[in-house]
Amino acid sequence: MSAPLPLEIEELLSWLGVERGRSANTLAAYRRDLAAYSEFLTGRHLTPATVTEPVVEDYLAFLRAAGRAPASVARALVSVRSLHRFLEDEGHVVANPAGDVQRPKVPAGLPKALSEAEVLALLGAVTGDDAVARRDRAILEVLYGCALRVSELVGLSLADIDPASGQLRAFGKGEKERIVPVGRLACDALAEWLSPRGRPQLVPDRWARRGDAEAVFLNTRGGRLSRQGAWGIVRRHGLAVGLGDRLSPHVLRHSCATHMLDHGADIRVVQELLGHASISTTQVYTKVSAPRLRQIYESAHPRAKRGSPE
Repeated sequence: MSAPLPLEIEELLSWLGVERGRSANTLAAYRRDLAAYSEFLTGRHLTPATVTEPVVEDYLAFLRAAGRAPASVARALVSVRSLHRFLEDEGHVVANPAGDVQRPKVPAGLPKALSEAEVLALLGAVTGDDAVARRDRAILEVLYGCALRVSELVGLSLADIDPASGQLRAFGKGEKERIVPVGRLACDALAEWLSPRGRPQLVPDRWARRGDAEAVFLNTRGGRLSRQGAWGIVRRHGLAVGLGDRLSPHVLRHSCATHMLDHGADIRVVQELLGHASISTTQVYTKVSAPRLRQIYESAHPRAKRGSPE
């Protein structure tokens, strides 16, 4: 059994959950990071209230020496800063020792978008007309067509789907709600799944858990499909068309955003679709479409074409 966390950390986690509305997954990540930080401090006979800036620097160096990736070290610093800022705001300390610690540089990673041909091959890979096939087609179409996170997909309830308007309601990070348009093919796939030959075939005689009855996507045992279950479905169909380890639910989200930008969508529209709080997060997708940018530039700029007048 792991050692209990200091009271200050438990208070922070409670505040993040209740006051800031952080998701269970986010809180779990904070808990892991701060448990490691607490263990580091305990080994040096320190408490969060007695930490100084050099101690925080030493902790980051310790993580790097342990082989942690820059992104992982950067995330750990975010958790540590949050803890000490919370202690400062609550009056337990007079200053935040992590406030001026430089954030590790994280190499910019590009989304691994699929080509449009690869997406078409994937969406056509689900064969059959049984309930499971209908479910899997709907999952792939909605993930790609609506750019949902996998947690948003499995969190969908029947009341979140509005076939008449072609929209659904998704709950993103921090339980932030947004309305997402559902394209024609995704609507068709959802209709097939929700028809008598789809979802009702997996409904159990008795619901095992509260809330399962309202779930849009069910597993073969009649419970709400889990994130791991959805991940496995996507991976299985990806393997069938030769995509291997390149495919995950998040890659379909990346691909939707990339393809929309390729076809001229405004970046702020894509930001709204993805539920990004900052447009800088969305801008990473524009890097994927550099060839497309060049193509548009050469076709639109009067002095970009070969043989243009001097």
